Amino acid sequence: MFGLKHIKFDSTTYVLHFKSGNIKREGRGLSFFYFAPNSSIVAIPMSSNDLPFIFSESTNDYQSVSIQGQISYKISKPKELADVLDFTVNDYGQYKKNDIEKLNQRIINEAQTATSSYVHSIKLKDAIRSAKAIEGKIVEGLASSSVVGMLGIEILGANILAVSATPEMSRALETDTREKLQQEADQAIYERRNFAVEQERKIKESELNTEIAVEEKQKQIAEKRMESDVQKADNDRKLREMKLEADIAVENQRKLFIEKKAANDKKAAETQGFVTETTLKPYKDIDWKTLTALNNNPDPKFNIALAFRQLAENADKIGNLNISPELLESLLNDKQEK
Repeated sequence: MFGLKHIKFDSTTYVLHFKSGNIKREGRGLSFFYFAPNSSIVAIPMSSNDLPFIFSESTNDYQSVSIQGQISYKISKPKELADVLDFTVNDYGQYKKNDIEKLNQRIINEAQTATSSYVHSIKLKDAIRSAKAIEGKIVEGLASSSVVGMLGIEILGANILAVSATPEMSRALETDTREKLQQEADQAIYERRNFAVEQERKIKESELNTEIAVEEKQKQIAEKRMESDVQKADNDRKLREMKLEADIAVENQRKLFIEKKAANDKKAAETQGFVTETTLKPYKDIDWKTLTALNNNPDPKFNIALAFRQLAENADKIGNLNISPELLESLLNDKQEK
C-alpha cells in the first residue's frame, strides 16, 4: 500500500513514533509498520559513547597548555534529549540531521568551562602534573551543569590522556629538569658512596653481633639440652615409680580377689555339704530294702531282680529252687532285645 513503511531498530536504540504530532509508540528495539505521510520517527542511541577532545588553556604564569582526553557518557533520558535536539530518521533509518555532533560539542564546551578556571589558578609545572585533578574537575563540572542536565545524558567518566606545554616551553623545561636531574644524580652518587661505606661498617658490626649472638644461642641451647636431659631423667624415674605402684596395686587387687574367691568357694562347699548332709540324713538309718521299696519302680524285672538277690542271700536256707521256663524265656528275650 502506498505510504505504508516498515522500520526496525536494534536493542540499543530508543524509538519515539510520532503520529499526527502525538506519540503512538515508544521503546527500545522496536519493529513496526507505519504510515509515512503522517508519521515522524525519532531514534535515540542508548549505548555509551567515548567523546575525544583537545583544547588549550593558559596557566597562572601565562603559559599555554594543551589538554587532551576523552569523556564517556550515555543517554539516560531520551525523551528530554528529543525535545532539545533533532534525532529524526528517514524511512531508511538514517538521521536527517547530524545533531549528534551538536551534542558532543556542547559536552566538550561544558568540560572546557569546568577546566579553565582550575588551570588558570595554577602554574605550568603544576598543570602538567594535574591530570587526575583535571579529570575530577571535568566530572564535577559536567555533573553540576544545567546544560548537561537538559540534554538528558549521564556522564560515566573522564580521562585525561595528556597535559602538555608548547614545544619551546617543553624544551626549556627539559633543559632545566635535565640540569636538576644531573645535580640530583651527582648528589645521589655521593650519597650512594657514603651509604656504601656506612653499610660496610654496619655489615661488619652486624657480623660481630651475629657471632656474639650465635655463641650466646649455643650456650642457651647447651643449657636447655642439660635441662631437658635432667627433666627427661626425672620423668623416666617418675614413670618407673608410677609403673611399680601400678603393679603393686594390681597384685594387691589380685591377692584380695584370690582370698575373696577362696572364701566364697569355701562357703559354697560348706553350704553344698550341709545341704547334701541335711538331705541324706533322714535316709541314713533306713534299710536299703526300704529305700528300694520307696523308689516305687514299676518295672517287674527290677522286682524279680530284687527277689533273686534275696534268694541268693538266703541260699543256705533254700533246698531246691524251681524257675519256670516261661520266666526264664521272658528274661532271656528281654536281654536279647536290649
